[in-house]
Amino acid sequence: MHMHRAFWMILLWIAMALPAAALPPTDKFFDPVSKQWVRYRISPEAAGAIAREKYKRQTIYYRSHEPRGTIIIDTGDRYLYYTLGNNRAVRYGIGVGREGFDWSGVEKISRKKKWPSWTPPPEMIQRQPDLPRFMPGGPKNPLGARALYLGSTLYRIHGTNEDWSIGRAVSSGCIRMLNEDVINLYNQVDIGAKVIVK
Repeated sequence: MHMHRAFWMILLWIAMALPAAALPPTDKFFDPVSKQWVRYRISPEAAGAIAREKYKRQTIYYRSHEPRGTIIIDTGDRYLYYTLGNNRAVRYGIGVGREGFDWSGVEKISRKKKWPSWTPPPEMIQRQPDLPRFMPGGPKNPLGARALYLGSTLYRIHGTNEDWSIGRAVSSGCIRMLNEDVINLYNQVDIGAKVIVK
């Protein structure tokens, strides 16, 4: 009994002697993608780097009966699939509409635009009065490098200057992509291509 008690006393002493830095901090979590301890509130740059790694563009096996050139958007998994035929697709990471702004349906690509300008709709300005009324295309524009317009809706598949938003539900209903990914998709997609949002 005396040995058992001594063992626990020594173990307690060792635990108390460990420096606090050797223990994981309480305001951090272990991110399995980066294999590092990261703060709960990380910088947009760090969040963007994590999103780039986690949602990296890949050609994958993807079972679909849709013809080549169809875009299938899985908002729950935060991926866009561009079908290549023969059960293959290019998979891209995306950002989607936040709660209350999510949607589903079938549309067609009605227009394509390089470095699109942006005019926030009145409803968006009402929610965010600080927004500019118009912004020309360019690197600071939230629509990013390319835009694919969906039917006659206000929704688009577009780039973003906020890489950290990929993999998250933060938009007003548009589908966001990394700029290099939306350029890649833009170069493959034809006007009239079918888009399925689920």
